[in-house]
Parts: sequence; structure tokens; C-alpha cells
Amino acid sequence: MLGQLARPGTIVVADFEAGLGTVMRLDGRPVDVVVVVVEPTAKSLEVGRRAADLVRESGLGRLVISANRVRDEDDAARVAAAFPGLDLLLVPDDPAILAAERSGVAPLDAAPEAPGVRALVSLAKGLLGPAGA
Repeated sequence: MLGQLARPGTIVVADFEAGLGTVMRLDGRPVDVVVVVVEPTAKSLEVGRRAADLVRESGLGRLVISANRVRDEDDAARVAAAFPGLDLLLVPDDPAILAAERSGVAPLDAAPEAPGVRALVSLAKGLLGPAGA
């Protein structure tokens, strides 16, 4: 489905429901990048590991792990241990993001210099490759 929508020079970003179903339904059809979003909790890391394994086994594309709400070095270490050797982006737990969401404003507009927002901007630039840097 995404392949039918994509045109040369276009970027399609899709935010799918949590869990493994979407990755399984891709059925081996490659994409450029799969971003698996986790939090530093045991349940989230386990589901994220399963999704990452499916992406790698299926050869779907580049795999990036984005860990949200990272509060301290222990959280960062848990994420790194769960995904050794993979591209990791650690997004700090940032009250500015929560405040923006509660106000119904995009965090990028409300607090562009907040640490969590800067981490997400770096993810976006990394996904775009050298042209986005």
C-alpha cells in the first residue's frame, strides 16, 4: 500500500499502532527506515525487541530505536542493553513536551530548544540523511 502511494522524491511517514501486528503485515516488503519507539520499561522493551527482531529477520530496511521518556542513566543503560549494536535515539523525559501536548500545541512550536524536542529534531534530520542535515 505504501509503495503505491510513494513517488520518487517523496517522503511518507506512517505512525502505526503499538505492537507487532504492523511489522508482521509488511510481509517482507521493504521500506527505507523502520523506527521502533519504546519506553525504558520491561514490557515496552520486550515488545520493542520482538519488533526489532522481526524487522531484521525480514530485511525490511534500516532500523532505528527511539526510546522516549528516558529519565536517567539507568534508563539509558536498560535501552542500550536491550538493543545492542542498533542505532539508538534517547529522548529525555521532558516536561516541555508534556506541557505543549496539554496545551494542544506542537512541542516544536512551543519549546524548540527543549532537550526532548532537540532529540526528536535530530531523529528527523537523521532520517532524511545528508540532505536533511
